Amino acid sequence: MTNAASPVGRAVTDVLAGAVGEGVGSGSVGAVVAVDREAGDDRTADRTAYRVADPAAVRWHLADISTPSVADALSGADVVVHLATPDDLEATLSVDPHRRRTDAVRSAQAVLTAAAAVGARQVVVVTSAMVFGARPDSPVPLPEDGPLDALPDEGVVGDLLEIEQVVARARETYPGLAVTSLRPAAIVGPDVDTFTTRHFEAPRLLAVRDASMLWQFCHVDDLAGAVLTVIEDGLTGALTVGAPGTLTEDELGRLSGMRRIDLPRSLAFGTAERLHRVGVLRTPATELHFVVHPWVVSSSSLIEAGWRAQHGNEQCLQVLLEHVARRKASSGRRIERSGTALGAAGAAVALVGTAAVWRQAKARQGRRRG
Repeated sequence: MTNAASPVGRAVTDVLAGAVGEGVGSGSVGAVVAVDREAGDDRTADRTAYRVADPAAVRWHLADISTPSVADALSGADVVVHLATPDDLEATLSVDPHRRRTDAVRSAQAVLTAAAAVGARQVVVVTSAMVFGARPDSPVPLPEDGPLDALPDEGVVGDLLEIEQVVARARETYPGLAVTSLRPAAIVGPDVDTFTTRHFEAPRLLAVRDASMLWQFCHVDDLAGAVLTVIEDGLTGALTVGAPGTLTEDELGRLSGMRRIDLPRSLAFGTAERLHRVGVLRTPATELHFVVHPWVVSSSSLIEAGWRAQHGNEQCLQVLLEHVARRKASSGRRIERSGTALGAAGAAVALVGTAAVWRQAKARQGRRRG
């Protein structure tokens, strides 16, 4: 398993290690090889501090997964899990976008090529349901085999679309290798940091007038369980995974206790574009679509195979809010501290929009006094 020291990687490692020795036949887990970057990467420094269910069942291998040398780490593997979904936004945004995309694409190419070379029977590539795009008229839920209609921007979503192209080519290039694309809804869990989680660091929740957002999450443990189900049942093709059902904007506000700010579409997207253009917002304005328009998925194929979500959307939201509260308590309100640290278009626009509403209210008060 690649990128095993990441927050998502750790959860998957735990579940796979716990399954070692269970099951029978080709779907059983005999051992887990956890692969991550070479020494020097900060996130691998504390990998031994993370206790999996059975540490003896996991063997760590440090390697540069973006080069052909990753084949050494994958030697003898029957199944390879490549975690391509970003889960550490601060680290993601600290890398030059061109360099980040190049590394992401090369890593996917190297891992898939190496998997075929070492004789693996299956590769599971975890990306994100964001590749489907988010639009006002998006079907609910999105079909698992639906078109990848996300806008190919210079941000994380654009990276994932490039990776999906690598995966599609691998299916044709290596016909003897079963390739599975696993696309989760917005992931939440310990230490998971994405522009979706950052959305909840704003003073208010952003909503666009005349748009109806439906929220869906995927707990990292449920994603890990989905990976195990894919391996045990040999599921291939395109699969999606998320908590059952959705939360409306009103439900989200009630459960989170956060007030909502409703902005006109032109103001919301125009503000996001301007903030990105002047360098205040490091993520492209197109990411705003994913916090104002639905991108809901089903888990139908996984459910048919026996997988069940252990966390509903309300539980996932609570996990997310607790994580945000801990981050704020330990490091202060990131949005107020540094505009360049913003990681979510929605949070940035909500912040600016809140300020605009406050100024308008003050202006009205001044006129009334006059």
